[in-house]
Parts: sequence; C-alpha cells; structure tokens
Amino acid sequence: MATPLAPEADWVRVRVSGKINLALRVGAVRPSGYHPLSTVFQSVSLFDEVAVRWAEPGRFPVTVVGDQAGLVPTDGSNLAVKAAKLLADEYGPHRFGAELVIRKTIPVAGGMAGGSADAAGALLACSVLWDLDVSPDELRELGARLGADVPFQLMGGTALGTGRGDELVPVLSRGSYHWVLALSADELSTPAVFGRFDELNPDAPDELAMPNEVMNALVSGDAGALGAVLVNDLAPAAQSLRPELVRVLEFGREAGALGAIVSGAGPTCAFLAPNEAAAVDLSVRLSSEGMCRAVRRVTGPVPGARLITT
Repeated sequence: MATPLAPEADWVRVRVSGKINLALRVGAVRPSGYHPLSTVFQSVSLFDEVAVRWAEPGRFPVTVVGDQAGLVPTDGSNLAVKAAKLLADEYGPHRFGAELVIRKTIPVAGGMAGGSADAAGALLACSVLWDLDVSPDELRELGARLGADVPFQLMGGTALGTGRGDELVPVLSRGSYHWVLALSADELSTPAVFGRFDELNPDAPDELAMPNEVMNALVSGDAGALGAVLVNDLAPAAQSLRPELVRVLEFGREAGALGAIVSGAGPTCAFLAPNEAAAVDLSVRLSSEGMCRAVRRVTGPVPGARLITT
C-alpha cells in the first residue's frame, strides 16, 4: 500500500463521462419519496476528470476547476467527497484521507449526471490510491448509496436501469451515435422537476413497461429508428419550469435532428444527428441562434469511469 503523504506519491486520475437518457419512464412516487424508473442510459463523450492523492487520515479537501466550477460545492456536500468518505469508512476508518481535484466539463445540474459521475470517479480513484481489494460490483453497491445514477456512471456504455435507475442490465447497442448538446445558462433542480412531474401526473402508473422500442432500435443500429422513439416523461415538467426549452427542441428538429430530447431532468437538450457532418452543421446552426449557453458535439456509447494515469 502507498505511504500516506509520501512526497513522491502520484496523483491517481480517473475520467468520467456524462450520460443521456434515451428513454426515461417515471412512475408514481413511492412512500420512500423515490419514483420507480424504467430508463435506458447511454454514456457520451463529455468528460470530467477526478484526481486524488493522499491526505491526512480523515481529511478530504476538494478543489473544482473548469466549466461552471463556481457552481459546485467544495465542502462536505460535494458528492465526490461523500464518495471518498464512504469508501474510507467501509475499508479503513481513521486510516484514509484524500485530496481531490475535479475538472469539470459535464454541465452542473444539467440532467447529465455530472455530480454522480464525479462520485463514481472518486470511488474508483480512491480505491486505486488506497490499494483496496474492492470489486466493480462492490463499487456499484456503494455508489447506489450515494445516488441512483452513480452505479451507471461507474459502468458506462448503454444499459437498462430499473428500480430507482440503479438496477442495471447492459443493453446491446450497435454502432456509434452522434449527438449535439445544447447547454443551458440556467440549472434545473432535479427534486423540483420531479415535484412538478407529480403535479402534472397525479395518476402516474405504479408499474412501468420496458422501453422495448428504444432497445430494439439500439440493437438494429438504426439512428433514424432511435431518433423516432426517444422519450422522457420528465420533459413536460422541465419545460414547464423552463419554457424556452420548447423552442430549443423545436429548432433542433427543424434543423435536421433525427430526434430531440431533454436529457434526464434537464435543462440540457440532446439532438441525435444522422452522421458527423450533420452534427457539425446542426451545432453551427444552434450556436448561431444564441438560444443556449454552449453547444457540444459528442458521441456515444463510451465507457464509464476509467483510470487514465497513476
């Protein structure tokens, strides 16, 4: 095991990806406060980096740099810090500490699970830093305690999520898909979106069907078929809180997108393009309209949390 605070100790760096929900079905809120979900996740090539190195036992200072860094907490409420503390408590109370640096690219409160991705990165990075004998399944079990999206952010690729979204089964996905993301200048609170969903859907179902149309399109590798069946039950709630999203989605469809969807709880809008050239054209047109803070071109699926250097 590495020596704590050794001056020659290297940083351990992990790259984590953002996600899009290709299908997101939401059921009636349970007494626990959670909503049952039936969702298809896809990791896309918009990455954060989480770097860790030894700190004194019990200390977990964090620095956040990059896009929207000022919106990310740097105290104990930071999800990556919570992840590092949880791992330390499980495997070595009073033995471990870590200094964390998070480099942001995934939008904050944008519906792409950036905080969950950083938590996944912290779990993997600290397990390597502290030389722990912990399996991927055990990391995902710990991740589920932190948030419903964390297990998928560890796993990556394309997967079906049920329960709270943390019960995962890999989904066969042929080919690579070209996405254009419209990033909003304003954030959306996930609890606020779910609360609005409850207001709009007093008769939401208790049981949810599997998103078979989306999974069949992924198996075929047909981007056009996938674009036609993208679905998000939270979209009306997000649009009621951010009405400008309606115009963004309509513009993307008119500009040639095969499909358009609010990502997760929003407000990021994701547009599926038929190929790379079309994605470039769509991103230019979205940028020229000035309807969003920034535009990004990404592809998916990509891996989840991955070690990039030690």
